[in-house]
Amino acid sequence: MTDTPIALISGAAQGIGLACAEALVEDGFKVVLADIKESVTEAAAKLGGAGYICDFGDGAAITALFDTIEAEHGPVSALVNNAGIAMPGDFLTYDLETFDRVLGVNLRGVFVATQRAARTMVDKGIDGAIVNMSSINAQVAIPAIPAYCASKGGVMQLTKVAALALAKHNIRVNAVGPGSIDTEMMAGVNANPEAFKIAMSRTPLGRPGTAREIGDVVAFLCSKKASYITGETVYVDGGRLGLNYTC
Repeated sequence: MTDTPIALISGAAQGIGLACAEALVEDGFKVVLADIKESVTEAAAKLGGAGYICDFGDGAAITALFDTIEAEHGPVSALVNNAGIAMPGDFLTYDLETFDRVLGVNLRGVFVATQRAARTMVDKGIDGAIVNMSSINAQVAIPAIPAYCASKGGVMQLTKVAALALAKHNIRVNAVGPGSIDTEMMAGVNANPEAFKIAMSRTPLGRPGTAREIGDVVAFLCSKKASYITGETVYVDGGRLGLNYTC
């Protein structure tokens, strides 16, 4: 057990989740990383934290994870719901099993983790912070990822609902909506000069964002500097959502 505040970050073995953990460590948190990938334990060790393997599409596994963290480390005061999957496919042939799997991780998992974290925060009188990873695809859409777009729109609304429900307990709930970020998910675009040019034509700043740029915004929302912000989705997209045309 420790008096140092504890932050749990899901989907944290690499990319944006790991960058969030790095930023939170610099802000004085002890980090607990969770991911379906076994490499999460090594990633956590490098940050002086703890790593657990967990499928965030499994509600019972999420609940068990919180039980373990509380028993071994103490209550979580900051939660970053970053775990997510895309699973692209053609709209006309997209099957329900795939659709349900994406929503199970990206939306139901966020609900289960948020609810479970909030219950302990309320019970312990913790002024907590929860940050959900949404996407610009909560506002704009790509036809090849129907479940992903639907899930991120749901995350945006779930963030508002949770913020309103938990405000009286001094628990803030916000979301971050990344645009084109230089992670493994964007590797295929980066490797194709034409695809990269098209992607950047929709990004006024003219470059992909970095995982750490997302992590820094998440850390801000978890900090006292954001003490009067709740129910918001902060879009970190290089100006993309404000663009009315491409040239």
